[in-house]
Amino acid sequence: MIRVDAVWLAVEPLDMRAGTEAALARVVNVFGAARPHHAYLFANRRANRMKVLVHDGIGVWLAARRLNSGRFSWPRDVGGTLTLTTEQLNALVLGLPWQRLGDAGVITLL
Repeated sequence: MIRVDAVWLAVEPLDMRAGTEAALARVVNVFGAARPHHAYLFANRRANRMKVLVHDGIGVWLAARRLNSGRFSWPRDVGGTLTLTTEQLNALVLGLPWQRLGDAGVITLL
């Protein structure tokens, strides 16, 4: 099992033809560095494909996921990057509205 302590989501789309080296270069450009035990998520323009690059402390892993129908709920209007909780990551990978989980789903006014 690969240990992941933090999950980062890049808002700008990534060309899904990008391999490990191109994805790693994007991580360094967007996040400043690829940190051990961190996962970095990217989507294509249509948000129906996702790539995740994980630095396990020794090397890097690159995985891809494609939805047969629908799209990932990918933010487009925030600047740069977002941090996700494990619960939000699990929802995102399934194509669910992960933004509604955690503090964002709390109702404070009636």
